[in-house]
Amino acid sequence: DYTWENHGFSLVNRLYSDIGHLLDEKFRMVYNLTYNTMATHEDVDTTTLRRALFNYVHCMYGIRYDDYDYGEVNQLLERSLKVYIKTVTCYPERTTKRMYDSYWRQFKHSEKVHVNLLLMEARMQAELLYALRAITRHLT
Repeated sequence: DYTWENHGFSLVNRLYSDIGHLLDEKFRMVYNLTYNTMATHEDVDTTTLRRALFNYVHCMYGIRYDDYDYGEVNQLLERSLKVYIKTVTCYPERTTKRMYDSYWRQFKHSEKVHVNLLLMEARMQAELLYALRAITRHLT
């Protein structure tokens, strides 16, 4: 019911001029960042994977999208990665190098760092959506 694109962005801009554009640019930059590689494979479209990561984080925070097939999450994200995602986004102080090393062993560190960036931006957007929705309810 309440998305960044349809509600959050405009409310943030209304409350604090131009911050919505800066946040939106940050979210989009991290979301669209890709080298088009996966481990040793090149020229790979990683859009589906990036979307699954982002939506999985939102799902953990209770935000679900009717137009997204959550079956993709189970197809694309192995169990060790899901455990890592939950720890990083919900309990970041518990994240260890061992956990980081336990998923996607064949992937480059730059790809794994990008996963971390996606997770943190998805978490930030989810938290913003909850706060902005509360503000919207208060204003109406």
